[in-house]
Amino acid sequence: MYTEKVLDHFSNPRNMGEVEGANAVGTVGNAKCGDIMQISLKINDDGIIEDVGFKTFGCGAAIATSSMATEMIKGKSIDEAMKLSNAAVVEALEGLPPAKIHCSVLAEEAVKAALEDYHKRREEAK
Repeated sequence: MYTEKVLDHFSNPRNMGEVEGANAVGTVGNAKCGDIMQISLKINDDGIIEDVGFKTFGCGAAIATSSMATEMIKGKSIDEAMKLSNAAVVEALEGLPPAKIHCSVLAEEAVKAALEDYHKRREEAK
């Protein structure tokens, strides 16, 4: 049912927890399945994501997609991170069951929500 990569990211999640000094936080949820994801980012003055963390309440696929998404954007620019797609997360995990694709959509949405929060905070600071 799950690929080895999904099982690995579920059993050994990367970047789990909150980022100290985060300057961007995005939280999304899916009421239908009960999954909630929060992504926190520390973005430097050059627009590079220096650190990333996640807290996810949900199934194994939700945890695995959160973990993979954080791995995929760490060290990337804001513009590169904005291009993250749920399809790329699924591909990096070497597949997800059709009933769990929504977890990868949540991961993409959480990253984008955090990046939107970053832009909002910068505007408010002006």
